[in-house]
Amino acid sequence: MNRHLVLLIGRRFLAAATSLVFVVVTVFAITNVLPGDATDALLGQGATPQAVAAMRHNLGLDRSVFVRFWFWLWGILHAEFGNSLLNGLSVADAIGPRLHNSLLLAGASAAVSVPVSLFLGVTSAIWKDTVYDRVVSILTLGMVSVPEFVIATIAVYVFAVRLHLLPALADVGSVHSLRQFLSAFFMPVASLALVTLAQMVRMTRAAMADTLSAPYIEMALLKGVGPIRLILVHAIPNAIGPIVNAVALSLSSLLGGVVVIEVVFTYPGISGLMVDAVSSRDVPTVQACALVFCVTYLFLTTFADIVTILSLPRGRKT
Repeated sequence: MNRHLVLLIGRRFLAAATSLVFVVVTVFAITNVLPGDATDALLGQGATPQAVAAMRHNLGLDRSVFVRFWFWLWGILHAEFGNSLLNGLSVADAIGPRLHNSLLLAGASAAVSVPVSLFLGVTSAIWKDTVYDRVVSILTLGMVSVPEFVIATIAVYVFAVRLHLLPALADVGSVHSLRQFLSAFFMPVASLALVTLAQMVRMTRAAMADTLSAPYIEMALLKGVGPIRLILVHAIPNAIGPIVNAVALSLSSLLGGVVVIEVVFTYPGISGLMVDAVSSRDVPTVQACALVFCVTYLFLTTFADIVTILSLPRGRKT
């Protein structure tokens, strides 16, 4: 690996570290300008000013912003997100099982959407401007235009309300067999994967089509290289960077869809925990959940950029 490549990767890590600092400051700032606080949920609207002041003191909400930020930052550096303002339990313990469920939902959606989107995107680029390409383009454009909550609502109405084939709510706790897993996860995974799949197909097709129009592909054709060898040896290795970038960006957008899907299907994930924490002004829980989402997004985009750098011809030759 040459010096120039190391410098590029180092700059990307530095940019990621700078972004992480900005994210930490922004998450803390936004959660501290929310109207109201946890005392409203704990004491109710009829609480006296003395009771509110005493509760704010007990919760540490009367400290200055800088003091609270320092304690929060110190806790993050030690993987400690503090305790919930509502029940006093550890935020990390509350997030743990919820994060596992969200990762399970996102992983199942990615396992469905990534292979299918790569196949459709690559084949659409190979058979560009054919009937197959036009059909795939129209279908993916239609799916991209429809929000996740609309797809989820239609799925619930059709499969749960009208046909009574699947449960309307994703009861993860009752999953003990493959049949129960498919029953509980089919609609959330399908609703989440459709939009993500459509985005990946379009981005993959664009990256592959751009590669197939390159001069070296035309030169390989003139030399008599067969279609299979042309795709596997000449096209895909040069398109792997943009394709991985497209997949990572699509998976990062999947995080936003998880929030909607978990709420619609009452799925016990981290998004539902975050929504409940926002409504009750449980600031430590909101901060921890927001930080998890932001760090995950930052990791995916940084990984995509590094793969793109390594996939450059100069990077592959070193």
